[in-house]
Amino acid sequence: MPIPLFNSIASWLLKKRYHQIELFLKYPEEVQQEVLVQLLEIAEGTEIGLRYGFNSITNYETFKERVPLVSYEDIEPIIERTRRGEQNLFWPTSVKLFAKSSGTTNAKSKFIPVSLEALEDCHYKSGKDLLCLYLNNNENSQLFTGKSLRLGGSKELYEDNGSFFGDLSAILIDNMPLWAEFSSTPSNKVSLMSDWESKLKAIINESVAENVTSLAGVPSWMLVLLNSMLEETGKDNLFQVWENLEVYFHGGVSFSPYKEQYKSLLPRRQFKYYEIYNASEGFFAIQDRNNADDLLLMLDYGIFYEFIPMDTYNTSEQSEIPLWDVKVGVNYAIVITTNSGLWRYKIGDTVRFTSKNPYRIRVTGRTKHHINVFGEELIIENAEEALKSVCKKAEAEIKDYTAGPIFMEGREKGSHEWIIEFRKAPKDMGYFTEFLDNALKSLNSDYEAKRYNNTTLSMPKVHIARENLFYDWLKINDKLGGQHKIPRLSNKRDYIDELLQMNIDI
Repeated sequence: MPIPLFNSIASWLLKKRYHQIELFLKYPEEVQQEVLVQLLEIAEGTEIGLRYGFNSITNYETFKERVPLVSYEDIEPIIERTRRGEQNLFWPTSVKLFAKSSGTTNAKSKFIPVSLEALEDCHYKSGKDLLCLYLNNNENSQLFTGKSLRLGGSKELYEDNGSFFGDLSAILIDNMPLWAEFSSTPSNKVSLMSDWESKLKAIINESVAENVTSLAGVPSWMLVLLNSMLEETGKDNLFQVWENLEVYFHGGVSFSPYKEQYKSLLPRRQFKYYEIYNASEGFFAIQDRNNADDLLLMLDYGIFYEFIPMDTYNTSEQSEIPLWDVKVGVNYAIVITTNSGLWRYKIGDTVRFTSKNPYRIRVTGRTKHHINVFGEELIIENAEEALKSVCKKAEAEIKDYTAGPIFMEGREKGSHEWIIEFRKAPKDMGYFTEFLDNALKSLNSDYEAKRYNNTTLSMPKVHIARENLFYDWLKINDKLGGQHKIPRLSNKRDYIDELLQMNIDI
């Protein structure tokens, strides 16, 4: 099919979907209640459905009372039974695909079920919706006159007992509809290569001569690819390689630490950045406006949402609430029920609502990725905002970082210890540390209280990481490429101690 004709047809089809999106924008509570009822009806004959009497659950209150909250460890045995070939345990249709977790919250691998319904009605539907929302906001877009440079996971799919597992991105690419493959680069063969460094070279070789109009991938790894592309071509910026580039679709990690670096690689004011929020368990939210810093929660993907206020999380006062009871500005842990058979599953992410009409969110971090050893409640959102502010003042650029606690010993007060790899280091680390401390105080009243007169916390300690420290750490731990991330904050010292030792050893 000629590209101009494909562009016209694709644009027309995607814009039609916007009218369906308007339905859940107008009737969010009704759409979410309908999703819950449908999921219960579909799965009432499964082992889980029979155990909890899905056929007699008619409303959210009964669902909440009867079906327990679960984490991965709670459902691992039933997932393992499915991986060994048993079916109709938690979802009625055959489940043969499992997204292997990148393991940022656990050393142990997780295998998240991905049903055919989730592939079509969640993951692929969200891909089309992302384009739909973008085109709705940018009517003169020429997106489909070229290709999207996608950067997926660096793990191949593996077969075990008739089931398949791998990175979610590998599963999506391997099962991709023809229209998506036609408009993407590199080829599926290159996209599914397992060795990151060989894959990087292959992507450059395949994509350098293409007419790339969009980029899609995790910011940290995409930055490695784009810098390598400039080194290979000898160009000053990416528009000299692909003159028709117009948008970067990103997700997986916060974009804040990388934004200024992308602006230097893509020096056009009209270039667009669109954020997404997805995970192995599902696709949840999409930026629906140009230049916005929040995301529209997508309510008709076969996912029913609940939320736990973080100030009561894992306490005796904990109580889950449905979407229609959330409040703007409160930090919540997310609970999902999905069309892959996850029932009231805690995914470990936290969000804050910026709006209820429509429901828009910001991702604030992870339930396990924070520092709260001394009651300071430091979350990733605080860290990212503080670093962004400090880098602007200090004229610095950060490549990667992690932080953990320094525990109290004897009369010594506690503090936070950071290790930061800079792309452009500040001239004075003393001032940088002071700026960081003050920025955290201004963003987090609990941190400020613990730092007041050094009552509980002393001034943070910041180390400069050697070049490629975090890359080497990921390589040693077999986590290069794709959706793998640096653990940003931790209540323990496991990550930072290992990185500090590597910083000394080499």
